[in-house]
Formats: sequence, structure tokens, C-alpha cells
Amino acid sequence: MLIVMVVLLSLFVFFQFLEELKDVGKGKYDIIKAIMFVLMTLPNMAYQLLPIGALLGSTIGLGVLASNSELTAIRSAGVSMEQIVWSVLRVGLVVIVVGVIVGEWLAPMSEQKAQTMRSVAQSERLELESGKGLWAKDGAQYINIRTILPGRRLNDIYVYEADHQHHMTHIMQAKSAFYQGDQWILENVDHSYLVKGNVVAHHEDQHVWETTLSPDLLGVVTVKPYTLSVWGLYQYIDYLENNGLNADKYKQSLWTKATLPVVTAVMVLLSIPFVFGPLRSVGIGSRILVGALVGIGYHLFSQMFSYVGLVYKLNPAFTSLMPTMLAILVVVVLLRRVH
Repeated sequence: MLIVMVVLLSLFVFFQFLEELKDVGKGKYDIIKAIMFVLMTLPNMAYQLLPIGALLGSTIGLGVLASNSELTAIRSAGVSMEQIVWSVLRVGLVVIVVGVIVGEWLAPMSEQKAQTMRSVAQSERLELESGKGLWAKDGAQYINIRTILPGRRLNDIYVYEADHQHHMTHIMQAKSAFYQGDQWILENVDHSYLVKGNVVAHHEDQHVWETTLSPDLLGVVTVKPYTLSVWGLYQYIDYLENNGLNADKYKQSLWTKATLPVVTAVMVLLSIPFVFGPLRSVGIGSRILVGALVGIGYHLFSQMFSYVGLVYKLNPAFTSLMPTMLAILVVVVLLRRVH
């Protein structure tokens, strides 16, 4: 499985780098930043490829045993099919646990930083300070935005205003903001006015923020649904529903990410009937081809079913679980046939 993942990631990294070359030269986006961007997207790429990698890796591994007649010897020694299934599944579970750690912790963090770094490097109006969110200058305002969310939402906004002598005159801190009409509305705003050496504090529940920063400009660094962890998606869905906003797309992403470990386990189990069943007498190349076709076919079918669910307003849990349930049914039928 590890060998397959290395090969797959190498191919995807190569093509991703070729794709990035067309943007090299925009703003401050150079070859070094393109390489950094591709490398920072590796964890998320690996997590997305985990089911296919598990299917191909287990198929090849079992195929080598079958080609050397080792599986036949194992069965002749009295080892049951259930024991073989459990042996294979245990390895798959280790891979799944590692994959979940990468996909839920490392991947969201590195992917978001990669997308932000890439977008800021290509923009002439945005700057980024590591660990301190996004910085922008708008006239006399120096703006720091810690989190830019989908749906034209911002969290943790800091606005510093200076006079012509670059003396600080006003500091504004807002918990969140949303775009309404053609202006930003700040929520839970704390003002600090610096007047003759004194600080005058003022609080507002809402405040109209006058700035030329548009959602289109900030949209280049908006957090994408697939970059969020399951918990991050759950929190954002809760926010959308509490504010009467459509969360179907994010619910679909949530269920897709939540079921990915199950899909990986199913792909591992699917390799067993391939080796003991119709592919037991073919070469490694044929097994790899069939495994790749099955993995890609499942991915395309699940994606298509998800889009159909969004169009026809189907339950996101149903559209995410149905392809998985069908795959489990296929695995059970095939395992019973080769038992």
C-alpha cells in the first residue's frame, strides 16, 4: 500500500506542478512558491487517494502471494477465509488510522496554508504573515483578518487606522462579519479611539465597515469545504443552519469525508475476492488494471451520485452512504462466492 501511495502521489505531484507552472510569474508567485504549494497539498492529496491506494496495494500484495502459490498453501494448512480476511483487514485498519490522523489534522492545516500562500503571492493587494492571518492595506486602514470563510463570512477582524503622520488613531476589533448588499457588516465590534493620549472605548453590536475590500478579492483565500476537517465542517454547518443559510453543499462534504475511512476498509476487502475469484490465475498487471478501474469507477459513481443529490435536494447522508452500501453488498456477495 505504501509503495502504491508513493507512486500515485509522485504522479499527481508531477501533474499538479505542471498545472502550477502556468501561474508562475503572477505577482510574487515564483517556482519556489509553486513547489512549496504542491508539497503543502500532499497530505490532502494522500487522504483523497487513500481508498484507491488501499485497493491497489492490497490487490498487488495478495496477488504476489497468489502467484507464488502461498495463498494455496495457507488454505491447505487449514487457515479459513475468515482468518485471511481479518489478517488483511488488520493491515488496512492501521493504514486507515494513520490516514484519518493525516486527513483530519495535518491535511486541513497544510491545505489552507497552501491555498492562502498561493493566492496572496498572486495578489498585489494582500499580504500574509505566518500564523497571523491575512493582512491588507486600504487607504489609512491596516486590516488583519484571521479567518475567511465561505458564504462571504469573516471571523476575527482587526482594523487599525492611522493619520497622515502614521500615528494610530482608531483600533476596531470585530468577532465576525458578513457581506450584505454592497457593504460589510461587522458584528460584536469593540472600538478604541486614541484621543490626546487617552483611550476611549466603545462597543457596537453591528457596524457598517467602509472598505474597498470586496468578497471577490477576499474569495481567493476563502477556506474551501474540502480543506476543512470533519469537526470544522460540522461547526460551519451549525453556523449556517442557525442563520437560516443553505448548508447542503457542506453537509455533502461532511458525509463524504466522514465515510472515507469506511470506503477505504471496503476497498481493502474488495481485493480479496479479486485474488481468490476471477483474477486468481492472471498476472500482476491485469490485477493492477482491474483494481484501478474499480477504484476509479467507484470514485466517479460516488461523485456523480453526490451531485445528483445536490441537484434534487436528497439527504446528504443517503447520497454519501448509498455508494458505500452498494460496495459493501458487492464485497459480501463476492466473498460468499469464493468462500
